[in-house]
Amino acid sequence: MTPANAPAMAESFPPGSRPSRLFAYLAPACTLLIVYASLHPFTGWRIAGDPSPFRFLGTRWPLYWTFSDITFNIAAYIPLGFLFVPFFRNRVSARKALALSCVFCAALSFCLESLQTYLASRVPSNLDLVCNAAGAFLGALSAFLIGDRLIDEMAAIRAKFLVAPHAEAGIVLIALWLLAQLSPESILFGTGNLRTIFKISIVIPYAPALFFALEACIVALHTAAAGLFVSVLLHLRKRALFPAILVFFCIAIALRSLAGAILVDAAHAFSWMTPGSRLGLLCGFALLFLVLALPRASHVVFAGLALMMGTAFVNIAPTNAYSMIMDRWNQGHFLNFNGLTRLVSTLWPFLAFVTLIAMDRRNRAVVPRCPE
Repeated sequence: MTPANAPAMAESFPPGSRPSRLFAYLAPACTLLIVYASLHPFTGWRIAGDPSPFRFLGTRWPLYWTFSDITFNIAAYIPLGFLFVPFFRNRVSARKALALSCVFCAALSFCLESLQTYLASRVPSNLDLVCNAAGAFLGALSAFLIGDRLIDEMAAIRAKFLVAPHAEAGIVLIALWLLAQLSPESILFGTGNLRTIFKISIVIPYAPALFFALEACIVALHTAAAGLFVSVLLHLRKRALFPAILVFFCIAIALRSLAGAILVDAAHAFSWMTPGSRLGLLCGFALLFLVLALPRASHVVFAGLALMMGTAFVNIAPTNAYSMIMDRWNQGHFLNFNGLTRLVSTLWPFLAFVTLIAMDRRNRAVVPRCPE
């Protein structure tokens, strides 16, 4: 693109060109995550003293703050500001998208800080509002500078590698699955634990041999389910599909190890590597390799079965009485983050199951079969 063409491109898209749908899914999803993390645990609502939710605006600058708090509040809104520029770019010019993104993110932060006035566990802060708005501006400015190029590249990637219609929704779910791996309290790759939401007590007593078998089954089934979910999204030949899925799992394991090192301590970076999880990974990759050799039409069926079976095992598995992770993990500083990852982990297999069915129906209707 020459400099002479840049201003014209910054104002409007060429006729017929449209941004990727990925941002239409990512921006609302990121908004919901921030809302949940800002208001978690959604208990302890009260009105104390001045009932006005805006009184934090007139208070002095907080006396006690840390560099990490400021960094976190800025960083949390950078992705949101970035995502809403291409989200609005589908409707308005680049400059208007930049302004709308900044205004929306600042308004969202203002509303959430106001609501925190009534939460006993939260303290609204004008400093947090300023940091959130600054982070949103940084993200929006970055998207403004590279937005059209990014949108073109996303469209090219979507056409070349994503096979299912509206596969961007599946990409968002894959990102959420990776986010769920940042919680060190769950069995490796184990999602869909409804007991934490419905307060269901364990009825199966802990026994080492039983827990070993259930853990191996959970890891194997969820490994196969997640890998097959990725295979449904990607438009790759079979000889390239399995290596791509292996890279995906390497990223997931790296995130899990990083979470253990940061949230617990460095010595527990690989606490997930239990005998049951190692066996489960081997069995899961073997099962995945066998299913990937079958016709692609069967991948959705096996992915759905693995999801439901793995989720059932997660909900009947007893707590590991000998796990040291939960004894050493002080959730105080990460309480809201843990609540977010726990919610994502709980809902993921059910959202993935519905998405698989929807994508498969559309895929059968309008998309030609990928070469084997």
